[in-house]
Amino acid sequence: MADTAAPAPTRALVLGNPASGSHSPELVEEVRQLCASCLEHTEVHLTTGPGDATVAVRRALQRPGGAPDLIVVIGGDGTVREAVQGLVPVTGAAALTVIPGGTGNSGYKMLWGERPWSESLKAVLTDHGIGGSVRLRRLDLARLAETRNCVYLGACSGVIADALITARDLPLTGRERYSRAFADTAAGYEPYPGRVTVDGRVVHEGPTVLANVGGGRYRGGRFQVLPDSLLDDGLLDVCVIGGEIPAADVPGLTLNAAHMDHPATVYARGRTITVERTDGRRLPLEHDGEYQHGIGPSATFEVLPGALPVWAPATA
Repeated sequence: MADTAAPAPTRALVLGNPASGSHSPELVEEVRQLCASCLEHTEVHLTTGPGDATVAVRRALQRPGGAPDLIVVIGGDGTVREAVQGLVPVTGAAALTVIPGGTGNSGYKMLWGERPWSESLKAVLTDHGIGGSVRLRRLDLARLAETRNCVYLGACSGVIADALITARDLPLTGRERYSRAFADTAAGYEPYPGRVTVDGRVVHEGPTVLANVGGGRYRGGRFQVLPDSLLDDGLLDVCVIGGEIPAADVPGLTLNAAHMDHPATVYARGRTITVERTDGRRLPLEHDGEYQHGIGPSATFEVLPGALPVWAPATA
């Protein structure tokens, strides 16, 4: 959904995550300088640990008389997820823009593709309004009922979730790290007994390699698990890859969305989606690049239509 009446940003909070996959002080300084050259006020906050980005955004937005109207997140999908948790409850307070500084950077790619971050940020700061190259879009989010947290990019059970555990021990950076972790995890992965329900209708039951709910088209910055996803249609997409597809084939198939032509793939849309493990064991689940250790055997996602204001290309 476009917001043609959106005013230009004037005050920015720049969030940097020193623990993210490709963080550098030089990148943070470049972003700060660019924002400061175009806006009335720019401040930088470097996160200090898990959850700090959420706290920083909430505090900034509650500041009387000097709250930012632009949240610039430098980091990976996990850092963006935390910023969204602080931004969404404050309706209309500020809009988000993302600078890729993590491992997969899927959240940046789903809006800007491979466009250099400096070009996209300059457009956000200077080229809005009627006829401009950027516009304000209001993206759908999901809410994970079990934690009440918002899901920005997407959530996935199975092999993609377990790949995050594998990635922790790999001496690689950027998208190569996740690609290697995905391939290594898939090579020996056993499907779990699962069920997926969309708006009360069972769309899959049986051996499950993964069930991805979202959200953005890409995971890990490369893998098109949800190739038909629309970011603001008021619905959640879900893609289920059943056990008839060897997990080792999934990385190659999802690079170009070839899994969509396989009879073991189920694709559906709805407002409420439940992903379950039917043997009662803990469901392996991540969302926005963060493994969800506290989830039990099931996870339910509810759509939040138009919940997140973001700056995006006018032609998207």
